[in-house]
Amino acid sequence: MKILITGASGYVGSVLTDYLLTKKFKIIALDTQWFGVNLKKNKNLKIIKKDYRDIKNSDLKNVTSIIHLANIANDPGVELNPQLSWNINVLGTMKLLELCKKNRIKQFIYASSGSVYGIKKEKKVTEELSLLPISLYNKTKMIAERVLLSYSKDMSIHIVRPATVCGYSKRLRLDVSVNMLTYQALKFKKITVLGGKQIRPNLHIQDMVRIYFHFLKNKKLPSGCYNAGFENISIINLAKKIQEKIKCKIKIKKSNDPRSYRLNSDKLLKTGFKQQYFVEDGINEIKEKLQLNKVSKNNFTVKRMKELNLDG
Repeated sequence: MKILITGASGYVGSVLTDYLLTKKFKIIALDTQWFGVNLKKNKNLKIIKKDYRDIKNSDLKNVTSIIHLANIANDPGVELNPQLSWNINVLGTMKLLELCKKNRIKQFIYASSGSVYGIKKEKKVTEELSLLPISLYNKTKMIAERVLLSYSKDMSIHIVRPATVCGYSKRLRLDVSVNMLTYQALKFKKITVLGGKQIRPNLHIQDMVRIYFHFLKNKKLPSGCYNAGFENISIINLAKKIQEKIKCKIKIKKSNDPRSYRLNSDKLLKTGFKQQYFVEDGINEIKEKLQLNKVSKNNFTVKRMKELNLDG
């Protein structure tokens, strides 16, 4: 089975590529490599430095499934250059889907975001609830989802709405909550919490890649959206968890980000998936790697985009 992964050198993509290689998949790893290659040579791995919007029919030869991770990530990154973000996150996805349809690709797995729900007071935020995205990033994900679902008669469409991912990757991101707060605790001996009462769902990166593998193994699962998040924790309680492991102070400031939501992932769990990793594992990993100085460069999305003159 040959899999094409867009964004394969990214935070999740680099871990996913390594994981699927251990499962004996043949992988085409396609990425602009803005944040480096982050992949080792392997006889079953073909690394292509390319913007996924430039994919051609020849790139899809013998490909059975696509895992589409490439996007401008997070709210600040998208707002840095809205036109580029709409082009990459939405228009490019539609172009890729058309190519997949033409080449009879059987399965398309898409990395959306649990943040498409916006602000929700419900204790169980399920896939049936309305989407009320409040940021440009959230909106690009919601529109991309709608485009994807319009192709569900042409191929299996599995849309994953992940919680905020945490844990170690060779392309480490330090602008996601668990990783960022752990980094602050170690580097500055102080965690700065914006607001604190907001509830955010969390997902360990190893479970994230296992979820993609789960859908590859279960292609016949119904097309549609699947939440993926297992630990709904307030930002202040997350900071306190880190404080238990790293001696530091917690400073609370006002926040201009009101998003607060939980994710209920019963739909995914009923398909047979089981959680194996936890927020605590993510904290421990980041702490260990930072202390050993085993952290790559380019850990902040916006900073790197500015270095590449992608800020419009």
